[in-house]
Amino acid sequence: MTTLSTSGTFKLGDRTVHRMGYGAMQLAGPGVFGPPKDRGEAIKVLRAAVEAGVDHIDTCDYYGPYVVNEIIREALHPYPANLTLVTKVGARRDETGQWLPWNSPADLTQAIHDNLGRLGLDAIDAVNFRSMHGMQPTEGTIAPQVEALAELKRKGLIRHIGVSNVTPAQIKEAQAITPIVCVQNFYNVANRGDDAMVDALAKDGIAYVPFFPLGGFMPLQSSILEDVAKKLGATPLQTALAWLLRRSPNILLIPGTSSLAHLRENLAAAELKLPDDAMAALNGIGATAH
Repeated sequence: MTTLSTSGTFKLGDRTVHRMGYGAMQLAGPGVFGPPKDRGEAIKVLRAAVEAGVDHIDTCDYYGPYVVNEIIREALHPYPANLTLVTKVGARRDETGQWLPWNSPADLTQAIHDNLGRLGLDAIDAVNFRSMHGMQPTEGTIAPQVEALAELKRKGLIRHIGVSNVTPAQIKEAQAITPIVCVQNFYNVANRGDDAMVDALAKDGIAYVPFFPLGGFMPLQSSILEDVAKKLGATPLQTALAWLLRRSPNILLIPGTSSLAHLRENLAAAELKLPDDAMAALNGIGATAH
């Protein structure tokens, strides 16, 4: 298994984490709903990730719902001292698996207590408020929600706060309330709408954590990506992850998988070095997409 000795690190609040992390969403069943097909394999993947040096795991209590946090606790508790667990709040699932807003101050307080209980923690390293104004970042105040999380931080239940699915104006609104240590938005080599945001956050030392770094429900497909990957002797998805790592030093990756083989492939991307001509070619994918 590849180790992350040379993948680089970045600050997540007062924590220093490897830039290649792990996203736990795919440990749930199809559609991120229900239990996994193979719970034992899910536990093996989590343990293998940590053994390889992964020290940043992104999770959520509405993955399953509840299933993924319970698996994380079974696999890893008591947690290594260097492991940073990050969750998100702001939504819930109905009985059919639909994603619904759940973001009143009372809802968020309940969500934090639910996460703490299922993960077996006294405090959560970082919590992202996931805006549900729209499926994509949509303007609208998030102040009541961030204020609720800031109060939970003052009570010692949260150590750091981030925001997700947000606009630049919403980031500024949140920062006026409490320090923001990370932003989690949709971004990858073909979807570059947050380019300016990534650079602005880097100047302020704030982590940017792209969700769906490999395209999510619409996997990345590009002849340019395939050609560059072939020249490098890597897979297209490894190449897309390596592009993100080189794109900006504040980008933290959380690719997810329920497969040991795919985990190895993802971790190996941390060691893939992209020459300048490869970066120039890959940058052209985003330009074409726009």
